[in-house]
Amino acid sequence: MNYFSSDFKLGILGGGQLGKMMLYDARKFDIQTYILDPSNEAPCKIGCNHFTQGNLMDFETVYQFGKKVDVLTFEIEHVNVEALEKLESEGVKVYPSSKTLKQIQNKGIQKEFYQQKNLPTAPFKKFDSLSELETAINNQSVALPFVWKSTCFGYDGNGVKIIRQIADLQNLPTGECIAENLVPFKNELAVIVVRNPKGAIKTYPVVEMEFHPEANQVEYVICPARIDDKIAEKAREIALKTSEAFEHVGLLAVEMFQTHDDEILINEVAPRPHNSGHYSIEASYTSQFENHLRAILNLPLGNTDSKVAGIMVNLVGAEGYSGNVVYENIETILSWNGVTPHIYGKKETRPFRKMGHVTIVNENIDEARRIAQEVKNTIKVIS
Repeated sequence: MNYFSSDFKLGILGGGQLGKMMLYDARKFDIQTYILDPSNEAPCKIGCNHFTQGNLMDFETVYQFGKKVDVLTFEIEHVNVEALEKLESEGVKVYPSSKTLKQIQNKGIQKEFYQQKNLPTAPFKKFDSLSELETAINNQSVALPFVWKSTCFGYDGNGVKIIRQIADLQNLPTGECIAENLVPFKNELAVIVVRNPKGAIKTYPVVEMEFHPEANQVEYVICPARIDDKIAEKAREIALKTSEAFEHVGLLAVEMFQTHDDEILINEVAPRPHNSGHYSIEASYTSQFENHLRAILNLPLGNTDSKVAGIMVNLVGAEGYSGNVVYENIETILSWNGVTPHIYGKKETRPFRKMGHVTIVNENIDEARRIAQEVKNTIKVIS
């Protein structure tokens, strides 16, 4: 099939920053793009050929949108899977598939999948409701502390909380959840795997993630991870096994813990471009977004190696500010070598909302990390 400067239509469910960055490469290849998003101010709106406003969880909306395109992908997991199944039955290519998404969309099902496939993950128990979990704590069948996770609709640190005492359950969603053993770890790692329908597969280097202690969001992504080569190889092997188990097409971001005993445990996965791969736009031979397109179109996969060390700093809304966004001191960081800001196009800021990121590239990883800290201390996302 001719994808380039043709009548071929690529559909993307979700019009946020991940879709917007995917559009950079779709435009580079002159691929016609269709976007569906609930917000009329979605970041993707300015960069696609056709924009539709609509509910991603509504069967009819997703189904009718999908009928307009030849290949359908997504930049967010919260989409109507039944509509994807019907589209696939009618010949629309959906990547990653509805089967893959169903195994990942619910975190309880995702964790059970790891157990079934003998993939290493922290021990857990699933509960139909928060009250059932509370009963289990009172019966001492769940020991404190543990990590509470909502099985559905969690994102960017939402839907995850460390429970140290039963009072910590107050004000949490009352629906299905899991209680996961609290894992003592020394590093949070991630590996992005790219795979096409022919089964060609590649991994990006292992990255290290540093999290904000309050928001439970990634603050820094460091590539390559500052870990022993044997640990890095083990992490990549587990990521490949995870990819093969899901039989996904496109990108799969595998987030992992490195324990104090140097075990690698899978935390969770995302079947789409991911925050842990943003550094690749400047630092890699082929960005994660270009490789996602290559994979879902069954094209040769690009080189996943890094040209240079890269660090990504998330730009999130500062605490105490809500309203029309202002990027304070952005001119200052623009004058620094190897520093590239990406602004997502969200007009309204609020505390901890992802508004952009900054990539720092340098031949020396320690120098890149120092500059990243300066970037974090300099630029402020306020209103």
